[in-house]
Amino acid sequence: MRVMDFKMERQGLLSTGDVVEITEGVLPSSYYYTINPSLAMSGNYPMRMRLKTRQGVVQTIEETPGGYYVKVEFDEDEPD
Repeated sequence: MRVMDFKMERQGLLSTGDVVEITEGVLPSSYYYTINPSLAMSGNYPMRMRLKTRQGVVQTIEETPGGYYVKVEFDEDEPD
């Protein structure tokens, strides 16, 4: 299983256990991912860490002074 972090700006948009769809964005040397419909966004990941699946399950939601962070689990192996 692979777990990725996403930043969510407002509380209550997602719940633990939600199945989410992911959209991939492309930058010149990396990828980023968005939980549809624009609920949360990942950081940038290098090409070698590209996500292969587009569906995951919300594992945890953590509130911090900088916002809300969502951990999503995907059914694929962690990249090397």
